[in-house]
Amino acid sequence: MSAIPDTARQGVGDLYRAVWRWHFYAGLLVLPFMITLSITGAMYVFRDEIDNWYHADLKRVQVQDSQRLAPTAQVASALDAVPGTAVKYTDPADPGASTEVTVSTDRGRMAVYVNPYNGLVLGAMPDRSTIMWTVRTLHSFKYFGTWTRYLIEIAAGWSILLVGTGIWLWWPRGQKGGIVSVRGRPQRRVFWRDLHAVTGLFVGFFIVFLAVTGMPWSGVWGGKVNEWANGNNFGYPNGVRVNVPMSQQKLDEIAKTSWSLEQAQIPESPAPGGTPITLDDAVAAFDRLGLHRGYAVGLPQKPEGVFSGSVYPDNLSRQRVVHLDQYGGQPLLDMGYADYGPLGKWLEWGINTHMGQTFGVLNQIILLAACAAIVLLAVSAAVMWWKRRPSGSLGVPPLPQDRRVFRGLIAILAVGGVIFPLVGASLLVMLALDMAYVRLSRRNPAVAA
Repeated sequence: MSAIPDTARQGVGDLYRAVWRWHFYAGLLVLPFMITLSITGAMYVFRDEIDNWYHADLKRVQVQDSQRLAPTAQVASALDAVPGTAVKYTDPADPGASTEVTVSTDRGRMAVYVNPYNGLVLGAMPDRSTIMWTVRTLHSFKYFGTWTRYLIEIAAGWSILLVGTGIWLWWPRGQKGGIVSVRGRPQRRVFWRDLHAVTGLFVGFFIVFLAVTGMPWSGVWGGKVNEWANGNNFGYPNGVRVNVPMSQQKLDEIAKTSWSLEQAQIPESPAPGGTPITLDDAVAAFDRLGLHRGYAVGLPQKPEGVFSGSVYPDNLSRQRVVHLDQYGGQPLLDMGYADYGPLGKWLEWGINTHMGQTFGVLNQIILLAACAAIVLLAVSAAVMWWKRRPSGSLGVPPLPQDRRVFRGLIAILAVGGVIFPLVGASLLVMLALDMAYVRLSRRNPAVAA
């Protein structure tokens, strides 16, 4: 067998150094986010179980043989306890669930929980303030302000880069250990290197899947793709023709919606005037139309308003939104998952699976294991770096001798930057910082990797 030329070996070594260097930067930027997203995400896939346990005094009731009270009677009980204007009625999802009535007050919106069998008010709290709503806002970074949604796009893009470079570094190239097994003991760096590599191999698919399916919630990319997937027909998917007057109010403002309908506008009753139907009539109509239990009803707040029934259960095929004329009670718009376009359907399936809903308990367990593995990946990376780095140095992987190997890598990064604009901008910033770091290292070798 002929020997490998020194130039070829140097080329392979330079490429390895270039990939390793950008893998290091990706990890430096993303791993703190991945730990936070994994912990909050693992909690959120069990949101119903946790909320029903933590808020059992508000959300759960004793099942009774008697009929439930009429919705209007339950709303009246809620308003007696918390004076204001009722804006939403949420149907109990199962016989042991309470009814939630959202009331607009001088202090903001309040969620009032009512026993549907006897009308007893169980308690109230600010709307969307349950423990799982808090976890959701932490997971999406909305807790820290709207602008932080941009961080989701950057973190997701760099996560994909992290997996791609990680697989390249893991590739065996003739080595026998550390491929699917862990060598050594925790005291040795090779143990953490192998643990990191093997964990990354098995969890890499989930990182990419969660990153891609989490992108719809991002600031720039998510908003643009939403417009592309749904067209400009009042925020509804292409193919849905809305032939009634539309208000400026969005469905997302009154009820929990699917991603595809976040920008969907609420239609108006075409002929305001006359005698409006009651909430009882609207609920009876939604029941006749077959809306999945647990649907929310947005109540009309003005003469041209409508009754908006919406539900987004785990079963994608049962997702549905129906707007009723508040005078005649007939549906003005009735649509569900089947009405979404191909891109909308694919994205909704991805989001549903991302949230642990598509495959039931198995979906939840798999995501829990994936989130735990991602945390382990981050921790092992930190320990491995700590054991490797020279004392007093950041420990950045060395530059390749031939800088031309960066050209192909940067070309790949550029393609990703075009697809995800914020990721591209962050790549340019990181490239500029790397160049500055190299110049500083040359002037002061003490800070060099």
